[in-house]
Amino acid sequence: MRHLPLIAAALALAACNQSPPDAPAQAAPAKTAAAPINTIDRSHAGEPGPAAVTWEMKGGTKQKLADHKGMKMLVNLWATWCAPCIAEMPALDKLAGDVPVMVLPISEDMEGWQVVDKFWSKGKFQNIESGLDQPGSYAEAVKAKGLPITILYDENGKEIWRVAGTLDWGSAKVRKAIVG
Repeated sequence: MRHLPLIAAALALAACNQSPPDAPAQAAPAKTAAAPINTIDRSHAGEPGPAAVTWEMKGGTKQKLADHKGMKMLVNLWATWCAPCIAEMPALDKLAGDVPVMVLPISEDMEGWQVVDKFWSKGKFQNIESGLDQPGSYAEAVKAKGLPITILYDENGKEIWRVAGTLDWGSAKVRKAIVG
């Protein structure tokens, strides 16, 4: 009985996606498997990353994935308003000091450097620095459905795997998945 309000809410939400009774019949949308959350997803493996899409580094320098050809990169899309993003940032900083992979957090904050700088105070992180993705072109190019999303690219800019959500960046299993 105590689950009754949850069931009612789910039914109400399901009804929101239905057509009114007098609407013409439409083909049912194709069902797609939901992307796994908080686990490594290899369904995009081998796809080229968005090589021409730029992000901004502190000081205004524009960079793109193609600028880092020849190096393995772990790109983490994050924001200051995203609690899981903030929680995993110290682990990503530690990871960057421990593995031979460039770890690059790229902020999706619409308020720009003003809010990123407040979080990214001097000396807070030793091994990483943040980029800024305004107006969200990188997130759009990789079809990010939420934050954080982290994508591992090989030396040629092709995706190896991605994670929607968080991982235990200090675990031996995750580190092995990053290094090879």
